[in-house]
Order: sequence, then structure tokens, then C-alpha cells
Amino acid sequence: MTRLRRSFGAPMAALIVLLTGTWVLGLIAAPQVIMIEQSLWKMDRPAGADELSVQIDRLYNRLDMLMLDRAAARTLRTPSATEAKLAQIDAERAALAAEIADLETAERTPVKTWTLSNYAQMGQAHLRIFAKTILASLAVTAIAFAVCYPIAFAIAKLEPPRRAALIMLALVIPYAINELLRVFAWQMILNYGGPLNAALGLVGIGPVPFLESGSGVFVAMVYAYILFMVFPLYNVLETLDTNQIEAARDLGAKTWQIHRRIVLPHARPGIAVGCIMTFMLSAGSYSVPYIMTRGTAAPWFAQLVYNRFFQASDWNVGAAYAVSLLAVCTGFVFLMMRLLKVRLRDIAK
Repeated sequence: MTRLRRSFGAPMAALIVLLTGTWVLGLIAAPQVIMIEQSLWKMDRPAGADELSVQIDRLYNRLDMLMLDRAAARTLRTPSATEAKLAQIDAERAALAAEIADLETAERTPVKTWTLSNYAQMGQAHLRIFAKTILASLAVTAIAFAVCYPIAFAIAKLEPPRRAALIMLALVIPYAINELLRVFAWQMILNYGGPLNAALGLVGIGPVPFLESGSGVFVAMVYAYILFMVFPLYNVLETLDTNQIEAARDLGAKTWQIHRRIVLPHARPGIAVGCIMTFMLSAGSYSVPYIMTRGTAAPWFAQLVYNRFFQASDWNVGAAYAVSLLAVCTGFVFLMMRLLKVRLRDIAK
């Protein structure tokens, strides 16, 4: 705060702190806290609802008896006795109706119950989908790293500045198009009658069921999230002193040794950021797996979360599913930090 005051003055420093606090609390912490709170309760029938139902039935039986008594009261000999009896019966009926209304309200009014049972709704089938989504996201992350690392290294260290700028521009331009359009484009490319199968048919291969086998999902996801892996790697590799690579090569180091001992250790923060971003986007993806499989394959976990919220209208279970996915993604962040031996400060650079 002192540095902010010295750099920007007290009013601007206070505004920066206010906007930062609003961002952290309102857009990051608050939604997660609300989601966790929503997952820890559900609305149940009130305690003793069965006894209330029995009591309500008895009162309805009593009302039926009063109707019979009212019909019998009309046969009394004197009008005064008939009116007195009818007034007594109507007063008792009104009291019973009011009591029944109160009991029915108490029976129908749900009670907020704190419980972990929302997480138990994830049965064996959903656990299998959850595990499949996590493993597939790990595979997408690994494929994206294998594809993007050579590209990032070539742009940062091998290509001249003008050619590197053209390559980066070629990577960025497709992202000016809506993600859904890019995914639909890949669906058409990988379809039975698409250009890829047509090219394979020229050499006597195919048609290959890319979409039905699920391989199309990996292709589309790697393409959809490639920039989130390339840019962190490029930003870190650009800061690597080329003289270290030349010195290692002059000392007789092979290419794979240079990458293993010099380039990869230097790129650890970028690898961590790229893997974290790609994994989290893949694990939470809804549109890519749905479109690439035409909605016919087993859903990814994000689709289950969507179904619980908007189709089953069970927000508590949906929140529990979302928190489960959040917990795994958070665990992946700390796992990558531990494996690559980086800190949050290194990732934030």
C-alpha cells in the first residue's frame, strides 16, 4: 500500500485497492463460496411429516362426519334448534378447515437440511464419467504440450523475428472466429465425407470414424486451447539466453541433452502455466465434446453438471458436482507446482 501511494498517490492507490478487492472477493472468492455452500444442503420434508399426514386425514374424516351431522340437523322439529345446530356445525367446520390449512402448510414446507448426501449422488456411472473426463483432460494436456513445445521453441529461438511474428499471427488469427464455428469446422473436416477422409481414400485408407471413436474430441480440444499452451512457453523461452544453448552445443551436448538440462528447466514456469490452463479448460469444456461427438457419445462431466442445473433443476447436486471438479482442478494446480518445483510467484510472472 505504501508503494502504491508513493507511485500513484493516495486517491489512485485507494481506487486500485478497491477494484482489486472487488475483483478478488466478488468475482473469484464469492462464487466459489456460494457454490460450496449450495452443495452442502438440500430441502427435505419437515420432521414428522408422516404424522402430520395422518392427522390431516383424521381431520378430513371429521369434516365428512360433520357434513352428515349437518344433513341430519335439517330434520330437527323446530327451526330454532335446527339453526343452532347448523351454526355449531359450521363453526366447527371452519375451525377444522383452518387447522387443516395450517397442517398442510407445515407438511409441504421443505426444511433446509445440512448434509453431504449431494456428493453421494455421484453413483458408479457418474464416477466413471468423472474419471474419464480427468484422464482425457490429462491426455489433451500432454498432447498439447508435445505439439506446442517445438512450436514455441522454434518461434523463440530458431526463427528470425519477422518469421516468428508471422507464425504468431497465424496462430492468433483463427481465434478471431467464434469457438463454436471452429469446432464445427473440425467436425466437418473429420466427418465421414470430410476432406481428411477423402484424402485418406485416395491412398486406399478409410473411411476412418474420427468422430465416433472420440479422437476428434482430442484434435478439436488441442486446437481450441493451443494458444493457452504456446504463449506461456514462448514467453518463458524468449527469456532464455541463447548463449547457454550455444555453449552447451560447443561442449558437445546433444540436442536432447540441451533441452533436458537447459531449455526444459528454464521453461518450468511456462510449462506449469500452460498445463494448468489447458487441463482446466479441457476438464470444464462443454461444447467441444458435445459437438464433436454429435451428442451421441457418453457425456463429459461438464455436461452432467449442466444437466443437473438446468434439466433436472437440482442445483444442490449440480453444485456438488461442480465443487468436485473444482477440487480436482485445484489439486492439479498444486501437483504441477510440486512436480515442476515452481511457486505461485513464478507462475504469475
